[in-house]
Amino acid sequence: MKNRRILTLLIIFLLSFLPVGCGQEETDMKVVLTTGFEKDEIFRIEKMSCTLPEMMVYLTNEQNQYESIYGSQIWELDFDGTTLEQSVKETALAQIAQIKTMNLLGEQNGIALEPGEQEKASQAAEAYFNSLNETEKEMMGVTEDVIVKLYTEYALADKVYRDIIKDINPEISDDEARTITVQHILVKTYALDGTGKKIEYTERARADALAMIQDIQDQIAAGEDFEKLIMLYSEDDQAVYSFGKGDMEAPFENAAFLLETGQVSEIVETSFGYHIIKCMNTFNREETDANKVKIVAERREEVFGQVYNVFVGTLTKNLNEELWSEVSFIHNSEVVTKDFFDVYEMYFADD
Repeated sequence: MKNRRILTLLIIFLLSFLPVGCGQEETDMKVVLTTGFEKDEIFRIEKMSCTLPEMMVYLTNEQNQYESIYGSQIWELDFDGTTLEQSVKETALAQIAQIKTMNLLGEQNGIALEPGEQEKASQAAEAYFNSLNETEKEMMGVTEDVIVKLYTEYALADKVYRDIIKDINPEISDDEARTITVQHILVKTYALDGTGKKIEYTERARADALAMIQDIQDQIAAGEDFEKLIMLYSEDDQAVYSFGKGDMEAPFENAAFLLETGQVSEIVETSFGYHIIKCMNTFNREETDANKVKIVAERREEVFGQVYNVFVGTLTKNLNEELWSEVSFIHNSEVVTKDFFDVYEMYFADD
């Protein structure tokens, strides 16, 4: 969905708000923790500030999106000592931090909303705010001005993103994005120990594996059915693969892309073992078109990441750790709002 575009295509960067050691790497960003926060101020990035009501809009909408799909019992789950609520909190923090950072980048690059775009943000804010009941307004602590600010910053962040990636050519040739479909037979040259660690075969075991794949090759040459041989001998749980260039190990991929439909390869060796590949389709239109979208998205993400990460490294941030530790979900049957991003989409769908 477009309304999640800048949250999914932007490089996910938590701005080091969270303690290092939970799977995050330290960055070069300057970290300054102070006690000089305004009332209800959760964090500050340079002159951009996030208040508690702003955070509660994001957090409450995320909470209710989850509950609408999985039910309220979802919060009872624990993932290696981290609750899902804590994970959603961190995600909301990262999302808002990205939006604020993108607004600073927009200011630096002279990018601003046009009057018509600002009017859309105001109209969206009015619509969303009017959809809230009094309990939701009170418990999130929001006013219409808060919602206007959130939509304005979100729209500008989206505009900055589009400016950064504007020169990327969205036209990808069929050949570049071509996706093929193959079947294969695999005889492994490794085993897994009790911890799942890969243990390479001994020379003797490798020789036995090679002898087996050669015997299979002979059976294919004699006219034996390929699918039957897959069922009898293949040590891969997956018999069919559809993939594009760069998706598979080079020996496997190179051999596969040389085949015509119905053609069978010679023995191919990869880090998994010995393969024999049969081409089922040299050009999958549906998969190729989907791969074009993937390639464009990857290129945009790479270009955006280069600009964004350099800029982030110049910023100073402050987190109100005491207030942030107190932030939690709202558990009230009257607080059900979950369409903050959907309302944005309604007004900015054509952008």
